[in-house]
Amino acid sequence: MAKLWGGRFDGKNEAWIDAFGASIPFDQKLAKQDITGSLAHVKMLAKTAIISKEEAEQIITGLKAVEKKLIDGELIFSIENEDVHLNIEKYLHEEIGPVAGKLHTARSRNDQVATDMHLYLKETIQEVIEKITLFRQVLVHKAEETIETIMPGYTHLQHAQPISFGHHMMAYYGMLTRDQERFTESIKRVDISPLGSAALAGTTFPIDRQYVADELGFASIYENSLDGVSDRDFILEFLSNASILMMHLSRFCEELILWCSHEFQFIELTDTFSTGSSIMPQKKNPDMAELIRGKTGRVYGNLFGLLTVMKGLPLAYNKDLQEDKEGMFDTAHTILTSLDIMAGMIETMKLNTQRMEESTEKDFSNATELADYLATKGIPFRQAHEIVGKLVLSCTQKGIYLQDVPLEEYQAITPLIKEDIYGTLASKTAIQRRHSFGGTGFDQVAAAIARAKNECMH
Repeated sequence: MAKLWGGRFDGKNEAWIDAFGASIPFDQKLAKQDITGSLAHVKMLAKTAIISKEEAEQIITGLKAVEKKLIDGELIFSIENEDVHLNIEKYLHEEIGPVAGKLHTARSRNDQVATDMHLYLKETIQEVIEKITLFRQVLVHKAEETIETIMPGYTHLQHAQPISFGHHMMAYYGMLTRDQERFTESIKRVDISPLGSAALAGTTFPIDRQYVADELGFASIYENSLDGVSDRDFILEFLSNASILMMHLSRFCEELILWCSHEFQFIELTDTFSTGSSIMPQKKNPDMAELIRGKTGRVYGNLFGLLTVMKGLPLAYNKDLQEDKEGMFDTAHTILTSLDIMAGMIETMKLNTQRMEESTEKDFSNATELADYLATKGIPFRQAHEIVGKLVLSCTQKGIYLQDVPLEEYQAITPLIKEDIYGTLASKTAIQRRHSFGGTGFDQVAAAIARAKNECMH
């Protein structure tokens, strides 16, 4: 079959050249959006009398027949027809004959594919937002269950201060909330119709771009035809937002992987999200968390790949832009699947609360409590910091902890230290006393959870 654009050419490409140039192996994912855009376009052609109403009805009937075959899995896409647009047009021609050729009046594949991708990302971003919302709800539930579960908080991966496990979960809630906001805010830059920009310069036909935009549910239209066909900022923004999301998920996964280890033993992931070893029968590996951590690099690569494609492109359309789709599809699949897995892992993981709390009793994460205590007795904090530092050194040399230091030794530092010092050094007390807004105090965590419920559960 001759190519639909082949009138200018008298030669024929070899099959492997056609395969290299074809996008149908991946852009067939846009078939549904392509038909949707074509239905709106043909309605506009009839409204503006560019084609007759009878011709439009024939085309619409044909497109709906092709759409049904697509839904039923009956369409077979061919490399010979290059891309999703020409494959759909070929099937339309088989349904209704030569009148199918009128569908392409007043448009180009350039504005057609851009429209398809805008429609695809509008749907995808809404799905991402829904899944982030569900994951945020899981985090809130887990945090509410663990407000008074005590764990060591870390800086430099060293024990720093005891915190509420619920507080730790709510930190990720905050990250995911910002991720959701970024995707939500990006919709206005996706929700723009390029259809009618044609190849690059608009068209001589009396089209109604606003009518088509309204039919497709777009909030606005591109005001410049060159920009309409060559803009891929909306995809770059999606990939950027996805990269930040995956960075947050990867950080979380890194902690889950650590917490599962024999050295930590803070949590256990269910068998659903774990695998074993082919040689070591005792192993239970957190493979799903590791895969999400690894796939973060894949998403970053998709972002940098498209940025690199775009950086040297003159206006308007260039074949390089065929490279804008695979990374977009791959990223969408990766983040949607990762969000489902993360929600499942967190919802079902088991906590070793005793081990967590014990790890805050056999360390020096209460050193700040002692320094603060001394400061309340009138000792300048910088001096109190030095005193406690020396005391920690002494304890490490003796193999004891701050709560093991005799009262007389404390009172040798200052007689202002009383018996209540031991209560102050307890992990639970240390957490309870942190009442500053946003802190790890149990009351503050509970308040944060109440705010979060109001945000994401209504």
